[in-house]
Amino acid sequence: MEAVVNIHQAKTHLSRIVDEVAAGAEIIIAKAGKPMARLVPIIPVARPKKLGLLKGRIKVADDFNAPSDESLISEFVGR
Repeated sequence: MEAVVNIHQAKTHLSRIVDEVAAGAEIIIAKAGKPMARLVPIIPVARPKKLGLLKGRIKVADDFNAPSDESLISEFVGR
């Protein structure tokens, strides 16, 4: 449902009106009873993810997932 406010009310209560619109309401602003503008919430557009942005800039060691040495594990756990 759309609410109609006149320009004077819109100027006086702009912060409250913007909060209502951000919450999903649609507001019509009228001048001398004639609708002049419609305030509607902005729907954010999800930007597509760019895969491979760092391709060629990062080198992962071939043994990255290899089992760790027991002495290294002992140092991490405090043995």
